[in-house]
Amino acid sequence: MKFSKVPEATIRRLSAYVRHLEVLEEKGEVVVSSASLAESCGVNAAQVRKDLAYFGEFGIRGVGYYIKDLSDNIKTILGLNREWHLAIIGIGNLGSSLLFYKDFFKKNYKIVAAFDVDPAGVVGRVSEKIGKPVEILHPEQLQEVARDRRIDIAIIATPASEAQKVADQIAQSSIRGILNFTPTQIQMPKGFAVKNYFFTTILDNVAYLLRWRVK
Repeated sequence: MKFSKVPEATIRRLSAYVRHLEVLEEKGEVVVSSASLAESCGVNAAQVRKDLAYFGEFGIRGVGYYIKDLSDNIKTILGLNREWHLAIIGIGNLGSSLLFYKDFFKKNYKIVAAFDVDPAGVVGRVSEKIGKPVEILHPEQLQEVARDRRIDIAIIATPASEAQKVADQIAQSSIRGILNFTPTQIQMPKGFAVKNYFFTTILDNVAYLLRWRVK
């Protein structure tokens, strides 16, 4: 890698690139130009080349990028060439929806555990919704289950008031990655990969674009 610090925006774009490359691969395409890839992902060709240049040289001048090779390389860069074990903590409306989000099963992410402070009540509601029994565990079991099932990433989907308490429990486990869906900033010790993602924050961004950029 040429640079030790890669912009976060570049990582987000790499994810978009690889998803589009997968679509092209499914269509039987073999080669794609930087201009075509850029147009499909909403950026310009120079940006595509710059993003990829952080990690090496992948294209062939006058030809473009071999789709399978570039897709495989980006997946390796992003860590998508392995399976990641996920746990969902908080099985309310959002948590239960995420629990059965089918795209997790297609993108190297496997949900191996689900936790809720009211496991008995949640089991009945969720099982009835999908027509089969679902195992829901109490957060007090988190440390043991995280170790036994080798959980890599915890998704926090609890009420905001419970988020930090859950984060503290995660900090005592073997889990080192957190995706926080609650509208509160959690505090974690160094050594954790944490991303906060709250829907209204994204909606605020859309509202801003509508306010200032759309005529």
